This record gives sequence, C-alpha cells and structure tokens, in this order.
Amino acid sequence: MRHFPSVASALLIAACAACGGLAGGAAAQEKTEKGEGAIAAAVAAPSRTAANIARDAYRHPAETLGFFGVRPGHTIVELWPGGGWYTEILAPLAKTGGGTLYAAAPAGRLKTVETWKAERPELYGRIQLAEFPHKDGTKVPDGSADVVLTFRNVHNWRFSGSDNTAEAFRQIFAMLKPGGTLGVVEHRLPETMDSALEEKSGYMKRSSIVGFAEAAGFKLAGESEINANPKDTHDYPGGVWTLPPTLNQKEVGRDTYLAIGESDRMTLKFVKPAN
Repeated sequence: MRHFPSVASALLIAACAACGGLAGGAAAQEKTEKGEGAIAAAVAAPSRTAANIARDAYRHPAETLGFFGVRPGHTIVELWPGGGWYTEILAPLAKTGGGTLYAAAPAGRLKTVETWKAERPELYGRIQLAEFPHKDGTKVPDGSADVVLTFRNVHNWRFSGSDNTAEAFRQIFAMLKPGGTLGVVEHRLPETMDSALEEKSGYMKRSSIVGFAEAAGFKLAGESEINANPKDTHDYPGGVWTLPPTLNQKEVGRDTYLAIGESDRMTLKFVKPAN
C-alpha cells in the first residue's frame, strides 16, 4: 500500500523548506549589508587605472575595507587622498546605497580629486571636499561620519610635531558618529627600533598610533596583518620611500627593493565609544 504524508507532515515539510530559504536569504542579505559585494564590485570597477590595480597585491583593498566594516550607504571620510589610489574605489562604493564620500586634506592638496570631479562628474562629482586638519575652511561636520579612513598618512602628521598629530586625532574623533570607526593603515616601525626614526623614516610604531588614538578618546577594536610584509627590514637609506612605488634610490639596489615590495604595514581599527 502506498502511504501519503498527513496534512500535518506536509505542512511541517513546507515550513522547513521555507525556513531553509529564509535562512539562505538572510545570509545573503547579511553579506550585502556588510558591504562584501559592494566592495568587490568597487575594487573591480572598470574605471580604476591599470597602474593602481597592479598594486592591489600589496594593498589588499577588498580585505582592508571589509576589515574596517565599510558598508553601502555609509558616510565615509578619506583623509589626505593624495593621488587618489583609494578614492578610485571609495567613490563607487560610497555611491552604492546613497552613501557620501568626503575627501579631506589641507587647503590646496586636493587637486587630483578636484580635477576628477570636473572631468568625470559621473564617477566623482558627488565627492564632498573638506579641509583637514580644519582651520578656517569647510570641515567635515561633527558627528556625521560612519567611517574615517587614512592610508599611510599618520607619519606625515607626525612630521609636523606631536601636538599637531594629537589635534588631528581629536578632529577625527569629533567628525565621527558615536560608534563610528577610524581605520588606519600605516608603515610599521618595530617596537624595538629607535622611536626617533618616526621623525624622518616614514615608519610609525604601533604603540605611538594607539597612544594618539586613545588620548583622543578612541578604543582599539581590532588589528589585522592583512598588509604586513615580513620582507621589510625597516632600515633603508631613504626611509620607507626607498621601497616601491617611490624607489627614491633610483637604480641603486633597485632589484633588491623591488623584490621586497611595498612596506610592512599595520592595519588598526578604532571605534568612537557609543556613549
């Protein structure tokens, strides 16, 4: 005799199938909300230049932005974007979900982004420009940012003195929302080396950056070895700029420095306490 499931059994089977579908959908939604898909799409954007893409092997943009928790719809601040290596990724990423991207630097040091805004408004026209550290120009509004990012810039602030570095971190703290994130990637100086090297080499100690951040009110939320390079010996005649991409020693030791690759970098995630 052939047996048929009871009505109750059939309903249970259907409910379990629905639960499985919902679970799969929830997982996909969670992945989307975390920004993984949006980050991958931004890194793969056809608008990125070939020279910048070639450096992904050293800078790990997808993993780095994922670690910092950047998501679609965020208000993102990129400090001192320079030549715009990360801006090429952050502009399409911020646009996803209606987010906002600020490029913030001292007056007169946003020429690359200003040119891009004028020449390619469909890609970069929505970027907001601000002065950082703020003096008397347009500032990132206090309490407005979900994420503030700075890539290999803290040493530049350090060159202008500890007081100016401390002020920079205080301004970052102010621009973030409670619970917001500060993501720092910086050339790493081993703790056992002379701290005086921070004043000229381009490398910074982890303890120094954590000290500046905590003094401003931040809490260290995590750190990653995503951008580490164990081949880096941190002791070059021309500082960190001896290594690629700068190669400031020209042809002297060029093959050696190319074999080392870009610098050893720490990747630190700080949060502004929610209360």
